[in-house]
Amino acid sequence: MNDHSNSISITIELLEKIKQQYCLKWYGTHGVIHWSRVYENGIKLAEQDGVNSNVVQFFSIFHDSRRRNESTDNNHGNRGAQLALEMRAGITLSDEDFSLLIIACRLHTSARTHHDITVQACFDSDRLDLGRVGTMPDAEFLCTPMAKMPDIIEWGYNRSLIHRLPDQPFGLSMYKDRVIRLDGI
Repeated sequence: MNDHSNSISITIELLEKIKQQYCLKWYGTHGVIHWSRVYENGIKLAEQDGVNSNVVQFFSIFHDSRRRNESTDNNHGNRGAQLALEMRAGITLSDEDFSLLIIACRLHTSARTHHDITVQACFDSDRLDLGRVGTMPDAEFLCTPMAKMPDIIEWGYNRSLIHRLPDQPFGLSMYKDRVIRLDGI
């Protein structure tokens, strides 16, 4: 088990600030449903020694937060990192852990891997959700030993095929109702 707390770090207020500036469909391919699965994938991967679950939690909501389209958007990771920098006051991470968040956001689509296991878990938490775009995750392109396990790949892939917001997205039991009400659905 890791040395970092698995407590919930994301607040409804932070999610709502991100939503206010998000320019794609909230429930689209790279929107809140994807983020919630990345969050859950990350919590699962944080069971490995050395993975900071709090960094992975924040990665889930910032990594695609500034995408401009649902296809190729090569600079979206840098823009997501920039949004995290702009919202630094609402992110409860030490400076060292915040640096890992920025690295993970910036590199999640361009780097094959990274020397830090927390950054690796961030990459893997996103890559395990590739089924939503018709791609089965490939162990060759995953970083952590846990993510490369066939049962974890299958678990992530099967979950990525379900297009629905979990009952407790981001560990926040009341957020699902607030998101639906905000969208008028």
